[in-house]
Parts: sequence; structure tokens; C-alpha cells
Amino acid sequence: MAAPAFGDVQIDRVPLGVVFMVLFCLSAPLIDVAAKMASQQVTVTQVTLARYGFQVLLMLPLMSLAGSIWNFSRGVFRLLLLRALFGLVSTYSFVAAVQSMPIADALAIVFVEPFILLALGFLLFGEQVGPRRIIASLIGFAGALLVIQPNFAIFGLVALWPLVTAVAFAFYILVTRRLSRDLPPVALNFHTAWIAVLLMLPALGIGQLRELPLLALSWPEPVVWLQLFFVALAATVSHIFISYALRFAPSATIAPLHYLEIVSAAALGWLFFRDWPNLISWTGIVIIAASGLFIIWREHQIARG
Repeated sequence: MAAPAFGDVQIDRVPLGVVFMVLFCLSAPLIDVAAKMASQQVTVTQVTLARYGFQVLLMLPLMSLAGSIWNFSRGVFRLLLLRALFGLVSTYSFVAAVQSMPIADALAIVFVEPFILLALGFLLFGEQVGPRRIIASLIGFAGALLVIQPNFAIFGLVALWPLVTAVAFAFYILVTRRLSRDLPPVALNFHTAWIAVLLMLPALGIGQLRELPLLALSWPEPVVWLQLFFVALAATVSHIFISYALRFAPSATIAPLHYLEIVSAAALGWLFFRDWPNLISWTGIVIIAASGLFIIWREHQIARG
């Protein structure tokens, strides 16, 4: 049976969408594990470049199987540029965070992104936001502060990098929602990757000429190459998982499952780095998750009328 057109949902395939979402939540933190390992040996810039560079190579065969899609309008290309830019900012800032911070703590702070999306919907599109969702957002931000506070005391301004990720990723999601009407998942992620690499080249050139440490590139050891490759592999696989999760199930069904990612991130952080959020951080994580789930529930109720 042929797969449904992108954006369509078949009721009998909702369980398959749930499976893909669970697979995403299990695989996505592997990106962070590999990035944290690699960033101990090379710059955050090099990890970011490898994430998109290797993704281009990994997705070339998928593009040939899916049928290459290169004929898109200038408007779509401009949106792809924006998606790539927001993706770069999101990736760089998160790798900069997990280079020092526990993965689960950084990820929990990033989960304020639904609250930022709510604010952007109101500011950019005039969407109505009721008092209950405003209160839930404020409570969610308070939970984020609980996670930030102990990390700020230990790591300083590094603890704010996940907030940059959350803002950039919120814009990334807005652009992705618009582009999903024009491009299927494989083409969307492939074009974003090669555009991101091109966007990085001028900065890398300036960095090499001026010998700027933050933009430095090096030839790492084989094990670090493997870690960099795994960053891209985990990113490619997990993003395909979530693309198909959204293809087979409504977003309202799978969105609550996204919070499983914090659990798997905490487990992998402990397994590989013996990092474990403290009691204050766990309290903040629970508050963020509860507030986010309430907003998802309210969105679902409003959509049902």
C-alpha cells in the first residue's frame, strides 16, 4: 500500500505514528551523546558542520530513491534558507550547552519551546491565547528557571545556551510547518542540510583567516571522526522518525509523547557521563513537562471546538 500524502493522516496508521514518535524519543538523545563526546576534542563549530555535512552524504541515496526534488520556487528557497539558519543556531547553541552541562538539564530547558511558540503565535499571527495557557506558560518558565539556576551556579552563562536553542527551534518549527506543504520529509531535510553547510562556509573562511578559536577546524583522531559521523547519523534517523510520526498520526496525539525524550536523555546521560539531574532540576523538569502537557491538551480542546 502506498504511503499517504504528506499531511494526510489515516486513522488505522495512528499506532504506527506513535511507534515512530517513541523511536524518535529514544534515538534523538543519541545526537547529544555523540555531540558531547566530540565537543571535548573539537570545537562546537566543527561538530555543527559535521552534523550537516555528513547528513548531506547520508541523505543522497534517500534522495535518489525518493526522487530528487530540485524545482522549487524562490519563496520556498528563501524559507529553506531561514530553516537552515535557525537549524544552525539551534544546533550550535545546544552543542555549546551539552559540551559542559548534563544533557537532560539542557534538554529540559529547551522544552520551553512550546511556550515560545505560543507567544510567537500571538505576536506574529494574532492567535488568541487564553488566561489558562498564559498561566501554564509562566509556570513552565518558572520550572525552566529551577533547572537553569543550579546549572548557572556551576557553569555560568553556558546555562543560557539552551534558551537560545529554544527560541531558534521555535522559529525552525514555524518555518517547517509552512514548508511541509511544499516538500516531503526527505527533500526538506536534505535541502536544509546542504544549505546549512553553504551558510557556514563564509564564517569558517573568516575564522581560518583571522585564526578565531571558536571557528577553528582540525583533523581529529579516528574515534572523533566516528563520533562526528554518529551525530549526523542519529540526527538523520531521528528526524526521519519524527517526520513519519507526523505523517501517520495527528500532532495532538504524538506531541505528549515528546516528553519521553527527557527520560531517555537522562538515562543516556547517566550511562555515558554519569550525569544525573539533582532534585531541584528534576522538580523543574516535572513542572515544565506538566505545563507543556496542559498547553497541548488545551490546544487539542480548542481545535475540537
